[in-house]
Amino acid sequence: MSDTQLTVTLDGGGIDDARAIVHALEGVFGTPGDLPADEGATVRTATFDAMDAPRAASAPAAAGTLSGPVTVTVQGTPQAVEAASETLSRAFTARDEGAASGDQERERELLLEP
Repeated sequence: MSDTQLTVTLDGGGIDDARAIVHALEGVFGTPGDLPADEGATVRTATFDAMDAPRAASAPAAAGTLSGPVTVTVQGTPQAVEAASETLSRAFTARDEGAASGDQERERELLLEP
């Protein structure tokens, strides 16, 4: 894959939680192509596209407190998934819920807790 692409799926929490999680990833991946916007949704998605490999965050991501537990699934290139997982683990209390790997893509699920 020449592009770094990361899809983030968020299940649980509110719209402010989704925005805080996406904001934490922006320092590494830039602004996503789409932002979680539907206040009534129970599952939200954000997609990050970047031509280069993810940037290392110079400082830990500043994140707010979550209102409740949020299950986050990150899917993309191995480097993108690893960078996203590390960033979210620094920004929030995170528990690794499992991973799956393919030839060129990886998926990891994290439970972020308040």
